[in-house]
Amino acid sequence: MNLTHKRIAVTGASGSLGSAIVKGITAAGGTVAAIDRHSSAQELRSLAGVELLEGFDLGKAEDAANAIQQASTRLDGLDGLVNVAGTFRWETVEAGSADTWDLLYRVNLATAVNASRAAMPVLSKSSAGRIVNIGAAGALKASKGMGAYAASKAGVIKLTEALAEETKARGITVNAVLPSIIDTAANRADIPNGKFDTWVRPEQIADLIVFLLSDRASAITGAAIPIVGRV
Repeated sequence: MNLTHKRIAVTGASGSLGSAIVKGITAAGGTVAAIDRHSSAQELRSLAGVELLEGFDLGKAEDAANAIQQASTRLDGLDGLVNVAGTFRWETVEAGSADTWDLLYRVNLATAVNASRAAMPVLSKSSAGRIVNIGAAGALKASKGMGAYAASKAGVIKLTEALAEETKARGITVNAVLPSIIDTAANRADIPNGKFDTWVRPEQIADLIVFLLSDRASAITGAAIPIVGRV
């Protein structure tokens, strides 16, 4: 899967999944604008082909527009956007807070909406524009304590479908990947008795995303693709 000459913006780039995606793109020959609200991991700072853009709250439309503009300037255009920025809260609907619903909407969905809207004019100039969104397998069937999270990630799926319809005449593809539990240090700490060997690894998700960014995936748009390991 060759991404040579491809210029990709990745949001949420400092996290475990974001970092794996950045490394997967650069390994395939692409260049990356790594966007995050926080400082990037040291491993990204030393990675060739990566421009770091830090301190952007993509839940705010103005910040998203500025981040995408800077990404396009530094990479001399964009061919793709991967919306990774997100967070998780376990909370039942009955005992939970409306603030949790607002938070997860803003971080999981509004960030993707804002970044995608900002990127559309730039991606329209590419011969093969790509958007890949990170949804969640839990959006297809919410479990106890996952109401707010699943609802926000279900919104990501519908955003993906709507954008795919809006952009297909311009040669832009828009797809979502739906991971189950991701094998990260944070998730192992939160679920110490989990069956770690059945969880999906960040690198496996990155491989799927690299394919969706490539020219070989030009016929795939509007898809929500589960990637669940053996959970």
